Amino acid sequence: MNKTIFITGATSGFGEACARKFAAAGARLILTGRRKDRLDALKHELESLSGAPERVFTLNFDVQDRTAVFAAVASLPSEWQKIDILINNAGLALGRDYFDEASLEDWETMIDTNVKGLLYVSRAVLPLLIPSGDGHIINLGSVAGKEVYEKGNVYCGSKFAVDAISRSMRIDMLRHGIKVTAIHPGAAETEFSKVRFKGDEGQAKKIYEGYTPLSAEDVADAIFYCASLPPHVCINDLVITCKAQADAIYFYKG
Repeated sequence: MNKTIFITGATSGFGEACARKFAAAGARLILTGRRKDRLDALKHELESLSGAPERVFTLNFDVQDRTAVFAAVASLPSEWQKIDILINNAGLALGRDYFDEASLEDWETMIDTNVKGLLYVSRAVLPLLIPSGDGHIINLGSVAGKEVYEKGNVYCGSKFAVDAISRSMRIDMLRHGIKVTAIHPGAAETEFSKVRFKGDEGQAKKIYEGYTPLSAEDVADAIFYCASLPPHVCINDLVITCKAQADAIYFYKG
């Protein structure tokens, strides 16, 4: 794959799995994340495996920080300023509490990351994506952006926003020939639940008891497929769950 892929949240979960998947296909990668040590380790690993140095460029910033986002993208060397695919992966859930008991700080962090972060990165990268005439934006939503569930409140709201932004972005980008795909995974065993439950590994593991959830690699495979289709084909909206999950609410746990 002779393309340059810009991936946010590349230090774990779907983002890290996407980095490995696209690197294996020969793509050039711009990887971003908050944890510089993980970014550096992933860059070293991917370049060592491919035997091709200078195939990975890293940018260390938090998508919540608008100034940092625009400064980081503006700092890209000229040879990295043609971007073909943007994968807006950075996102998180914090807490699972009744609306009247939830933390305002958790709400703000989810909105600042899942919604505003996606907007900041998209606006910063678009000037480097539009000139190609056939760019592609892939936004990571969630089944929680399709249906609400108890104690999901603001996390669901943030992912509903990703769904709506993806739809409107798709319309606005038609004139630039840019595809927009929204990927909505169901339960997937990554760091997601550990972050949501603030490091409580026991609580995080309970979420996946009694069934086999998606893996980060499963979702990365779907993202890669969407990104590999012919130029005239766009998967607009894709909901992915494991076999045991019907939607955001219903599971069959054996």
